[in-house]
Amino acid sequence: MTRREFITLLGGAAAAWPLVANAQEPGRIYRVGGLHASPRDAPHHLALFDELRRLGFIDGQNLVVDAAGYGMSAERFAVHAADLVKARVDVILAGGDASVRAAQQATKSIPILALTDDMVGQGFVRSLGQPGGNTTGVTLLASELDGKRQEILIEAVPGVRRIAALVDSNTTTTPSRLRALEEAARARGVELSIHRVARREEIGSAIDAAKAADAGALNVLASSLLFNSRAFIFGRVAALRLPAMYQWPEMAEEGGLIGYGPLIVQLYRDIMSRQLAKLLRGAKPTDLPVEQPTRFELVINLKTAKAIGHEVPAALVLRADEVIE
Repeated sequence: MTRREFITLLGGAAAAWPLVANAQEPGRIYRVGGLHASPRDAPHHLALFDELRRLGFIDGQNLVVDAAGYGMSAERFAVHAADLVKARVDVILAGGDASVRAAQQATKSIPILALTDDMVGQGFVRSLGQPGGNTTGVTLLASELDGKRQEILIEAVPGVRRIAALVDSNTTTTPSRLRALEEAARARGVELSIHRVARREEIGSAIDAAKAADAGALNVLASSLLFNSRAFIFGRVAALRLPAMYQWPEMAEEGGLIGYGPLIVQLYRDIMSRQLAKLLRGAKPTDLPVEQPTRFELVINLKTAKAIGHEVPAALVLRADEVIE
């Protein structure tokens, strides 16, 4: 579907559709826009719309989902956000800092449902309990979890003296946050080097630079760009035989060495779907508190460890919630 067709489909009928609903309305068509780098058939998106169907919002019946809003590059977010505003969608779903920023710049009235690293720290909402404005969603405790992942990574590579962090420049990873990671590593007798990327095309050279700096392990920091580039990263670090840590447990299930954090599928299925249903039924974003994950899992892929010739300490393997052998 082209941008013009999408605007015609949604915007042309907008006058006939109520803009606010206090409850789900028989006969009404609900319209959901998207700003996502991940494809529409990614497991977390499928989980969200499966659960939304159970809640009474069925794609193709009483729900129109913006097919063009998935698998996008960050450079396209601003233009597509403007298209969504013209189409007068009911809610904009946004994943990651760059997409939330584009949505907020495009509209102050259409509800934005976001999943991102640090909603308050990045200024997307006023507070978790009282978001203010037109944005709510899920915040991922990224700064705390990146530090925890670094601790696990150092434990996973006994005797390591240098590690690297892969950082997405599109996120608002503050200098103080990176300094905290450096200081935490130094306290363990480990030197941390920082390698920034802004586009997918830069990821390979950044990983190569980390290896050239004699890093013995890589911490892939929380980022939509890096998550959606995971298959490429898996291949690059495997070729360099570089142990790496990732932000989602599912990334270890897909071929990464270690993943620690909340389950992205669970967040979209259990939290985002419920929030989206409330917004579609007329709830205001400012009245919906931003939620945080409460379940965290450690997944270790011993098949990947064997492939790169790395032995994960038995004590860490025993602590894992899931071990892939």
